[in-house]
Amino acid sequence: MTRVAGIDCGTNSIRLLVADCDPATGELVELDRRMTVVRLGQGVDRTGRLAPDALERTFTACRAYAEVIEELGAERVRFVATSASRDAENRDEFVRGVLDILGVEPEVISGEQEAEFSFTGATKELTGTDHLEKPFLVVDIGGGSTEFVVGDDRVRAARSVDVGCVRMTERHLVVDGVVSDPPTEAQIAAVRADIEAALDLAAESVPLGEARTLVGLAGSVTTVAAIALGLPAYDSAAIHHSRISYEQVREVTGRMLTATHAQRAAIPVMHPGRVDVIGAGALVLLAVMERIGASEVVVSEHDILDGIAIRTAAEAEAAKQRS
Repeated sequence: MTRVAGIDCGTNSIRLLVADCDPATGELVELDRRMTVVRLGQGVDRTGRLAPDALERTFTACRAYAEVIEELGAERVRFVATSASRDAENRDEFVRGVLDILGVEPEVISGEQEAEFSFTGATKELTGTDHLEKPFLVVDIGGGSTEFVVGDDRVRAARSVDVGCVRMTERHLVVDGVVSDPPTEAQIAAVRADIEAALDLAAESVPLGEARTLVGLAGSVTTVAAIALGLPAYDSAAIHHSRISYEQVREVTGRMLTATHAQRAAIPVMHPGRVDVIGAGALVLLAVMERIGASEVVVSEHDILDGIAIRTAAEAEAAKQRS
């Protein structure tokens, strides 16, 4: 086992996983997993820059993560940054801050690389199961982008498109700086039009229709699942590998798009950082299911973060062999 730390910094949240990993099998023994909503991508779609407040929230989380990593003694740390930092003009400021705090330079990865990490993390433990048909379509709905990956035991095709729960909310559901409560039918239609256009783009590179099992990742999907399951509190074990039907996703999406902020915030499984963006995130999932005719989505709590850890452990082992 190799002890590694993986950090995934996205548009809406930054997450840490410290785990002991077997590079040969991809088996993970989780030591610490945590998530902080920092909204790094706040306003990026409009300004093209990372806001000072968003940077400081992210750096505060990094300082807390640095303490955990040091305490647990990870051999190798890998920091992966995704959509928001790809888009920002001032991403060098972000890179310098992370390097100063954690001692590693963030890898601002492409959407295609992001997709491969997500596929590895989500399907590593599914490849030996007989009850799920291949190929898999892994859909990772983030804050700024959504990744589509089709593969069997490895990636066959991948595409990242710029629709995510934060980007869609800020672009279509905000009026005079305030999120509509609830959104109008016209606003929802505008979100849906953007999603459909993005699905057209994804379909140019990824054979969406060939998928036999839809695997959904990230906070929008797991929150929809938790609501559909009627959980009294967020329960990762209950959510992981749950199967949520199309009818359940449609019902939850409708509820999220017609509820007020207060009603969404009162849902026991709702993270405060997702209250305003869950409607758009759920709508992305619903549109994907309708596009490919999926009767259900298999929900995975293992995602890009697990993929980062698995790949990092493999690279650490390879470096040991070379030396």
